[in-house]
Amino acid sequence: MNHFYPAQLHGRLAYHDGKGITVHAEDVPRLPARIQRTLRIAGAPRIAAWLSLGACLAIGMSGARANSDPLTGLLSVPGSAGLGLVTRFENSMYRDGGTRNDFVPLYLYEGKYLYLHAYRLGLKFSEEKRRFDVFLSHRFEGFPYDRIPTSLSGMTAREPGLDLGVSYRIGGDWGAVYAEALHDVLGGSNGKELRVGYDYEWRSGRLSLRPQLSASLRDANLNDYYYGVRPGEATALRPAYQPGAGVNGQLALYGAYRLSARWRLLGGVSVTRWADGVRNSPIVQNRSQYAGMLGVAYDFTPEQEHWPEGRPLIVKVMHGKATDCNLVAIMRLGCTSTDTVDGTRINALELGRPFIEKLNGWPLDFVGYVGVLRHDERGFQPDSWQFNAQVKGYYYGLPWSHKVRTRIGMGIGISYAQRVPFVEQRDQIRRGRSSSRLLNYLDPSIDFSVGDLIGVRALRETYLGVGASHRSGIFGNSQLLGNVNGGSNYIYTYVEWQ
Repeated sequence: MNHFYPAQLHGRLAYHDGKGITVHAEDVPRLPARIQRTLRIAGAPRIAAWLSLGACLAIGMSGARANSDPLTGLLSVPGSAGLGLVTRFENSMYRDGGTRNDFVPLYLYEGKYLYLHAYRLGLKFSEEKRRFDVFLSHRFEGFPYDRIPTSLSGMTAREPGLDLGVSYRIGGDWGAVYAEALHDVLGGSNGKELRVGYDYEWRSGRLSLRPQLSASLRDANLNDYYYGVRPGEATALRPAYQPGAGVNGQLALYGAYRLSARWRLLGGVSVTRWADGVRNSPIVQNRSQYAGMLGVAYDFTPEQEHWPEGRPLIVKVMHGKATDCNLVAIMRLGCTSTDTVDGTRINALELGRPFIEKLNGWPLDFVGYVGVLRHDERGFQPDSWQFNAQVKGYYYGLPWSHKVRTRIGMGIGISYAQRVPFVEQRDQIRRGRSSSRLLNYLDPSIDFSVGDLIGVRALRETYLGVGASHRSGIFGNSQLLGNVNGGSNYIYTYVEWQ
């Protein structure tokens, strides 16, 4: 598999079909010592020649990226992860709907077969310049949640969907083509969509641009659900209407700029020409739809493929109780009470792998965790499971850490609950707000090395600590997270070891 162009974007060492290597100057200290020696022996003129050649060649990765997901290829090294935030904006298709703005938290993971791209979770199977995917993807359609335009007044809300899809792509120096088939699995629309497209990747230095041309065939169920008017919703000014099946065309341009070895600036614009049946709907503004996105992402790709004895497995066991304190007060130690009326509890097991040790030489490590958590609802509702995935940073540069290593941690990730936890439902109902099973996850903590404290070297990587398990939306501004404003907090104690 050719990783040359993904490596240019991410500041990695990469081979280019046996013709040489590319490495950015600021990344040389991060390379294995034997490769640094090879570069010094080769000499600056030869390195400069290869860097110039790498900047001139502008194709080769397009075959690895081709599908409708603009985040495909952002992380190219198996086992890498990233975090970021993107703001989406588009002119609403609904009459008098105005411009819609939405925050999309970027949770990124790229494994050999499994991947997570914020709103798409899938399995991939690659061979040379061909790739087959099976995935679940969030559908960013539906009625506005904050301000309902007059054209939709009195209608049953149309909700965002979740699609099960398959995709196949084939690429070459000429670019890449792809086909995707999607089907709604939540039962809202029961609609189907077939997408076909072509894209081509162009690179120059730190900048990557990818124009894309695509068409989508949407069936009647899908269009009727989102843009039709049911007989019971008809009025004198809004007759019953069924758009039926139709074909949309879209032209898009996506881009990424490498701000540093790890930071990426992301952007994109698109224009969509909707099918005549949709544009003629009484609730739709008859026009093309313009959309854009702008955001940043941080790449947590490990600096080395293997630790001396392999990347260690980290095990964390924790127990906690619900609290009425807000997260900021907990972090400031201004509120630590777990004396609540309901007394609900959690127990969890997390497994982790290190991503980065001593970032830029600082006392700062990053670890990736996946975990399963059990809610003990104390009879208020059935107990349920919760699944978390996060990247967590640990700072251990405190004045006494050379004697007893003490870590201050902050984790950021995503949380999916089998059932919305009782404390979230209780508080959201009280405030008249919505709830969601999928939410953002924060995990601040502080711990210390048990081995350092008792003088047992074998236990130096065993930690005892306290933390807060926090689920929430992004102040009601993320459709992906159900436009939830609020969440829940649990204060927990834990033990962690390698």
